[in-house]
Formats: sequence, C-alpha cells, structure tokens
Amino acid sequence: MLQAYHRVCRNKGAPGVDGVTTGELKGYLHQHWQHIKQQLLDGSYQPQPVRKVEIPKPGGGMRMLGIPCVIDRLIQQAMHQILSEQFEPIFSPNSYGFRPGKSAAQAVHQAREHMGSGKRWVVDIDMEKFFDRVNHDILMSRIARVIEDKTVLKLVRRYLQAGIMEHGITTARTEGTPQGGPLSPLLSNILLHELDMELERRGLNFCRYADDCNIYVGSERAAHRVLASMTRFLEQRLKLKVNREKSAADRPWKRSFLGYTVCSRKYNIRLKIADKSVKRFKGNIKALLRMAKGWSIRKTVSELAPRLRGWINYFHHADAKGIFNELDGWLRRHLRKILWRQWKQGITRARMLMRLGIAKDRARLSTTNGRGPWWNSGASHMNQALPKKLFDRLGLISLMDRYHQAQT
Repeated sequence: MLQAYHRVCRNKGAPGVDGVTTGELKGYLHQHWQHIKQQLLDGSYQPQPVRKVEIPKPGGGMRMLGIPCVIDRLIQQAMHQILSEQFEPIFSPNSYGFRPGKSAAQAVHQAREHMGSGKRWVVDIDMEKFFDRVNHDILMSRIARVIEDKTVLKLVRRYLQAGIMEHGITTARTEGTPQGGPLSPLLSNILLHELDMELERRGLNFCRYADDCNIYVGSERAAHRVLASMTRFLEQRLKLKVNREKSAADRPWKRSFLGYTVCSRKYNIRLKIADKSVKRFKGNIKALLRMAKGWSIRKTVSELAPRLRGWINYFHHADAKGIFNELDGWLRRHLRKILWRQWKQGITRARMLMRLGIAKDRARLSTTNGRGPWWNSGASHMNQALPKKLFDRLGLISLMDRYHQAQT
C-alpha cells in the first residue's frame, strides 16, 4: 500500500467525483483508512463512480476516460502491483503495451524484423472502441483462471461495474473498462492474452501494443485468410467488435503501426514516421502557435520545448531522417511569421530587420513588397535576419540535432 501511495502521488492526476486531490490523500487516509481497510478485508467495499471525461482521438471522434477517485486509484494501484506479479510470467513476449520493460519502440523494431524476414504483408486489426466494449463475464473468467481469491475477484468486478458520473448523474456500466485507472491497462492485457495465445498456436508473427495488433505474413492470400479468421475469433470468442473499415490486409508501407510506417523497399526495411503522425504533429504545433500571437518569442520557444522534446524522444527510432530537417524549417518559418506579424508597421519591420543585420535599403524594400506574412517568413531577408543559430540561442529545440544526439 505504501508503494502504491507513492506511485499515485507521483503520477498526480485530476480528482474524481469526490474532489479529493493527490495532495489531500494523506489527510484523507489518516481519517478514513481504518474503515476502508476493514471493508476491503470483509468484502463490503464499494468503489465510487468514475468521473467521465472525453478527449479528442487522433483519428477523429472522442475517447472516453473514466477518472476514479484518488482513494480508488490507490487501491487499484495496489491491486495492479500484486496481479501483475501473477500474470506477467504468462504473458506473450509479443505483447508490448503497458508492461514493465516493454515499450512501443520495441514493438516497432520487432515489426521491422518480421518484415525484414520476408513477411511483406500485414494484417492490421482495428478493435472498435475496445476499452468500451470489454465483456465483463469473459474478462472475469480469464482472471479467475489465475486468481482464486474470491474477495479479490469480487473487488475487480465491482471496479468494472462502478458507475460513470456525468453532470452529477451516475450511469450503471455493464461492459467496458474505461481508461483512466491504474487497473485498466492490465485488465486489457489479460483479456487479449487469449488473442496472443491463439496467434502463437497458429505460428503467426505478430506484435501487439494494447489493442493495436499487427500480424505479418508472406502472401496476400494468407493475409486475407488470417484477417477473416481472426475477426471471427475476436467477435465470437472474446465478444469484441472489429472495425471492418479500418482493418485491412495490405502492404506494410501502406499502413501505420504506433505512429510509424516503413519505406517501400525490397531489402533493408527502413522505419519512417507515418504521414498521419506528421500531420497530427503540425496540427498540435499550429494550435499552440495560434495562442502565441501576443507572447514574446522566448515564451513561445519555452512553451514549444516539452512538445518538441517528447515528440522526438518517441520518433527518433525512424531511419528516414529527412522529415526532421523539413519540420525544423517549417517550425522556424512559423516563428518568423509570428515575428513579422508582431512587428506590424512597415517602419517597425524595417527597423527590426536592420537591427538584425539587414542593409538599410534592402530592409526598406522588403517591407514594401506587398506580400503577406507567410511569404515573407520564407523570404531571404527573414531567413538571413533570423537564421537557425539565432533560434538555437533562444533555446528552440532542433529535431534534427536531437535525432543525431539520440543516434550517438
């Protein structure tokens, strides 16, 4: 429990329906823990409803999160620690999501190895609203194969059935395990462990990260056969719904896996960032820059830093590196555009250009060219006045520089 307490406090997170924050957890436990502990031991503990939150999904639509109260996050975290010890030894090595010592990068590299071995067709299975459609009875039966303690099983089911509160109204839940609590990722792996075992029984090469599963085969005919049979398995055995519009049997360079895809080469398979990932990155950066119109350039660079750092830390495994240079140039151009707009008047623009080293006649001519901010941000006068080394001094993270550092 102490280990779980430190983990929950370190993760912070939003409060649940009772409004208790992680900072208030210690005082709450001093007051209520003995009573809660007794309820856990005698099997009478009832979890509180989770708070419903919806966030936009990268591919469109909304993803539902269920935020448990902080005391329930503490109990779930403690359960997760113990249950993981029981299930981790039996999980497949081809399962990479939400597991100690496993990562998305490992899954992507393993996928590349499968393609490099000659498996040039991929079966990309998309499970529609997976976390919202988990069948409670099937999941509990899979947990009970390993866990015999009926008090623990009863508590897990109560967490599955805890209601969802929205606008003060609680709705009962009969299926699904909403993302947001510490237990949800482990429960998803327990359910999909049966999928892993079926794929291994058939001798198929695959990589699974949570509900993202790619299967690699040697021919188009085999790909379509596996797609049909695994769709039947998921829908009949596990009662999950496969999205037939998003699932496909296709060439791997026409699909993406965990934000990556590959170059269409016969030999020496190379990872590259999927177009959708680049588009999403640009959209997120543009959204931040729209808020930056009144900010100083230093503040804008400071706000960009964590996003750029996190993005390159995830995507530095790509072999095709040209995109990093392209995005660096695209970002600097947007920052130049912001400055050009902030300078507003022609006389101010000319004065700033001259201060940055542009000759007087050229500076005046540049401010009267009749072109808009985007054109000017890419023109030679702005590139010369605001070169990369100036942005480096301001602390702007260069994706290409970080990429090279990661490779060494």
